[in-house]
Amino acid sequence: MDRQITFTLNGVKRTATVPASQFLLETLRGMGCKSVKRGCETSGCGLCTVWLDGTPVLSCTVLAVRADGHAITTLEGLQDEARALGGYLADEGGEQCGYCAPGLMMTLLAMEREYPDGVPTEAEIRHYLEGNLCRCSGYESHIRAAVRYFQDKREVK
Repeated sequence: MDRQITFTLNGVKRTATVPASQFLLETLRGMGCKSVKRGCETSGCGLCTVWLDGTPVLSCTVLAVRADGHAITTLEGLQDEARALGGYLADEGGEQCGYCAPGLMMTLLAMEREYPDGVPTEAEIRHYLEGNLCRCSGYESHIRAAVRYFQDKREVK
């Protein structure tokens, strides 16, 4: 059974007709959000991370009908922030194949909003990134990039 849903996607009101059993990942990819990637489909890799009303969720496990009336943010809606964070990842060698980057960046940018006046510790960053899988690295470059990013953001304030 199909349902019509209306939600805000990256600041733009959108309407879609979706099967009741369709996951948000498919809906978003169908709307051109290529940063939302299919990885494990079991909520274990973080590649499909998006924000639902500002909270990170795994779009491979959220039914699209749950987005009805809510705001969804993908990396396409955070280009300026993504560009800045991406520079730190590249500087620290954290951009290898790039497949994990959108989910990782969505998670770190959400963390930034949770720590508006401070810098999370390395342990807090590691804990926050536990649900993000990177098959290329040992995460050390990601951690270095995140620590530098948060420290520099705090110095600017």
